[in-house]
Amino acid sequence: MNAVVAKPRRLRPRRETTPLSRTVVTLLLTLSTLYFLFPLWWLLVSATKPFGKQFSGDGLWFDGFGLFDNLARLTAQGDGIFWRWMLNSIVYCGVGAMVGTVLSALAGYTIAKYEFRGRGVLFGSVLAAVLVPKILFTLPLYLMFSGIHLINTPIAVLLPSVVSPFGVYLSRVFAAQSVPDEVIEAGRLDGAGEFRIFRTLAVRMMLPALVTIFLFQFVEIWNNYLLPAMVIGDDHLQPVTVGLVGWNASHVAVPPPLVIIGSLVSIVPLLVAFLALQRFWRAGMTAGAFK
Repeated sequence: MNAVVAKPRRLRPRRETTPLSRTVVTLLLTLSTLYFLFPLWWLLVSATKPFGKQFSGDGLWFDGFGLFDNLARLTAQGDGIFWRWMLNSIVYCGVGAMVGTVLSALAGYTIAKYEFRGRGVLFGSVLAAVLVPKILFTLPLYLMFSGIHLINTPIAVLLPSVVSPFGVYLSRVFAAQSVPDEVIEAGRLDGAGEFRIFRTLAVRMMLPALVTIFLFQFVEIWNNYLLPAMVIGDDHLQPVTVGLVGWNASHVAVPPPLVIIGSLVSIVPLLVAFLALQRFWRAGMTAGAFK
């Protein structure tokens, strides 16, 4: 019987990009970058102008420098209530993002590494929850918190903030890829409990995804407006987003330039968080790109 010799498989030649395609892509990326940076540039220029000139002159270039005087006026407004709002936002975001990251890591790791009945249905429910806008839950949450007398308390802001379906999804994907089953079995053979294996081994391997989840949760809680506006009525408990919108609605009591200056200051924690965690953030964003 003659042996059948398999024909060598031809490899398709790799297509190289043309100068025209590279130019088009570069142009599109440049336009997108300018589009997203334009509001930030206008905010920076306006906030550094002398007080009262925020809406006059060239809106895209500097006209004098009055940032420190503007910050002093911002501090003096309402006996420094703006900085209380900033502290509230940092507390809400820090606690909510940290607890939400821990819960997402536990849930995602459990779905990825343990066999139990209904695991597929549970993960499907998580995927479905990712597609549901959180704004739809605002009114039901308000009615529920009102029924149990949690309105006008920080708990009404923190409890919904610790739930992150996207965080559970990302943790599940990253745990399935970055935590080998052999490592878990080795930990069990060494006598380690399940929680110790998760805490000492899995968390270190999932660190890029966990930092990404923390950052996403932090930004989402910081930018959230509708829920805190509905459940928090005390000025001293409001986050900075609700406080600035209230200032903007009161043109007589609060000068409009203070809203511009406060808006610039309010994005500083977000920029610091992105710059400090960008190395882990970029690694976590690619977690679901490979299977």
